[in-house]
Amino acid sequence: MTRTALITASSRGIGRAIALRLSRDGASVAVNYQRNETAAKEVVATIEQAGGKAVAVRADIADPADITRLFEEAAGALGGLDIVVNNAGVRAFGAVAEMPLDVLDSILAVNVRGTFLVMQQAARVLRDGGRIINISTGHTREANPNVAAYGGGKTAAEYFARVLAKELGSRRITVNSVLPGLTDTDGLSPDFRANDALLARTPLGRLGRPEDIADVVAFLAGDDARWVTGDTIAAAGGLV
Repeated sequence: MTRTALITASSRGIGRAIALRLSRDGASVAVNYQRNETAAKEVVATIEQAGGKAVAVRADIADPADITRLFEEAAGALGGLDIVVNNAGVRAFGAVAEMPLDVLDSILAVNVRGTFLVMQQAARVLRDGGRIINISTGHTREANPNVAAYGGGKTAAEYFARVLAKELGSRRITVNSVLPGLTDTDGLSPDFRANDALLARTPLGRLGRPEDIADVVAFLAGDDARWVTGDTIAAAGGLV
């Protein structure tokens, strides 16, 4: 039976790379997007041109009703779900003393509440032996100025994953988190992109590429990682 995968926020960047990689590994893929339908359909077209199967599904991860519909449509189109990659996230930076509450709320709505709800639906819907993989951030391993809201929200999501791994172990469903470092996407802040000191701290000496993260996700999604659960794996070139 062909495995099936749902990747949230997969119309571009790391999510796109994950969708393409899992498809190359033989999975049928649901490409989730919120606004950029054109980009999502391009990912689907790329997968189909290579002989794979994919479907684009719009949903706002901050909306519980949308999350329920996302899983229903993805499972319906693909014939069930085996893999869920929780990639959607909101990034905003600022000092604790200056962080507007509306910005904080928007971060937590996706990175904490939305992530929890995606994991909740995955726990209900995934077939036995499935995989849940959260995309976190290297910021959870370092306390740096201006990242309290973003790093704190992702830290909560990592804890959710460790707990869920124990709750779903009897069904052979593994739950893990991947921590990217500085990764070359259009979402990378110019301040980080131009930070030579951070790049110099990366032992492998370059920015990460979306494909670097996708390869680690593909490992966790495959049978070779059947004995890995409740873990966090950095894909950061040694930065964290």
